[in-house]
Formats: sequence, structure tokens, C-alpha cells
Amino acid sequence: MASPKINASKEVRIRRAGTEVPDSGSIFFTTKHYRMNHVNLIGKITSQPRFYVLPTGRKVAQFTITTSDTYLDEDGNPKEKSHWHRICAWGRWTQILEELGDIGLELAVEGKLTTRFYHRNGQRHFVSEVEVNDLVIL
Repeated sequence: MASPKINASKEVRIRRAGTEVPDSGSIFFTTKHYRMNHVNLIGKITSQPRFYVLPTGRKVAQFTITTSDTYLDEDGNPKEKSHWHRICAWGRWTQILEELGDIGLELAVEGKLTTRFYHRNGQRHFVSEVEVNDLVIL
């Protein structure tokens, strides 16, 4: 029985979420059309939120949360590893954090990873943090 032949000269289109994406000669869709910056975290606030008012009048809140992963070591014993994440929140989230944000509060954060830099003592410092899009207090 002969295997079906794929005509590579025809443009192959793949339907994803209601859009058509042209393929560049591959039978698989190209990933360049599906890049995203999306972060979901569930953890506890580990630093008291700090609030700043920018010269434009916008308020920003900065704080850290910790998440943990569990895994098995070489002997099969469960281990836990903690990760610390810098979080920044804008707009209405600053008001909510002023009222309810306290160390130990468990929350879910949805947002995007952002990187910024600043100068201190003539050196350039880079900071990566999660910018909040949605926040749920658990």
C-alpha cells in the first residue's frame, strides 16, 4: 500500500483559535506566530508591598511572593524548593493591595514578565518582574 504524498508546493494553512496561519513549507505550523508572554503564579506575599506615585500621577505597588516546587531526590525522599518572584501592580490593584496586602496573604497572580533597568552609582542594573494583569486573593 502506497503512503499518501504531501504536496509541499501548496500553501498549507492551519486553523488555530479562529485564525489561519500560513506555513512556510513545513507540514507543521510555525511557532513564530504563537509566541506569548504569560505568567501564572500562586504563592504567598513575603514582603510588605511598597507603594510609589510616579511623576505622571500613576501609582505602582511592588512586592515579592514565594512559590514552591516539590520533587523527589535521588533516594526518593520528597524535597521542597522555594522560588521568589518580584511583582509590580498598577492601577486598581494598588488600592486593593493597600487595603488587604500583608505578609503571608496567599494570592494568585496572572500577568507578564517584564524587564527594566535603572542606573545607580554609575552602574546599570536590570530587574525582571511580573507585571500584574489579574490578581485573586485566595
